[in-house]
Amino acid sequence: MGQWRNWQSAAAPSSQTGDLLELGSGPGHLLADLSRSVLRSVGIDTSMQMLKRAQRNLVHRGITPMLTQGRAQALPFLSNHFSDIIATFPSEYIVDPATLAEAFRVLQPRGEFVIVGLIQITGNSLADRFAAWLYRFTGQSGEPQEEWKIPLHEAGFRPRFEIIEQERARVLRVVGLKPD
Repeated sequence: MGQWRNWQSAAAPSSQTGDLLELGSGPGHLLADLSRSVLRSVGIDTSMQMLKRAQRNLVHRGITPMLTQGRAQALPFLSNHFSDIIATFPSEYIVDPATLAEAFRVLQPRGEFVIVGLIQITGNSLADRFAAWLYRFTGQSGEPQEEWKIPLHEAGFRPRFEIIEQERARVLRVVGLKPD
C-alpha cells in the first residue's frame, strides 16, 4: 500500500543531532531520509546482500554510505558513541538481552533507543481494511502492552510509548531513554 516508508519515518529521533545508528538497516531507505538531519547515519545489518543494496541506494542519492556488517548483540562501536539508535520492524533479536545491553553501551547518556514495530492502520479504503485485518492476524497491529517496557527497563533504559498519528495509520514508537 506504499505506507512502509511513511511508517518507518516515525522512528526519526527527537533530537536529530549527533551520530545515529540504525539496527537492521536493510536497503538503506531510512538512512537516506535521515542523512541530512543528523551528523552521521550509520547502518548495521547481518545481511551482506542488504548492505550492498543499501550502498547502491545511498550512492544513487548522493550520500556516502556508512555501513557495516554485524549483529546487534555484538556492536563493533565505541561505548557512548551514538546520540540515537533506531530499529524499524525488527525481529525477535530486538528483545535479546545482549542486543539491549549493546544498545545501552553504545548509546550516549540522554540518548534514545527508538523501536517502531506496531502499526494500527486507520485508512478506510478496501485495501486499508484488508491490510488492517492482515496486520491484526499476524500480530503486527494492536495495542501497546506495558510488559513490552520490561526488557528495556531491565537493560537500564527509561522506557515510554509514543503514538505517531499519520494520514492512514497510527505508529507506535517504543522509546528507551538512557539516563545520565
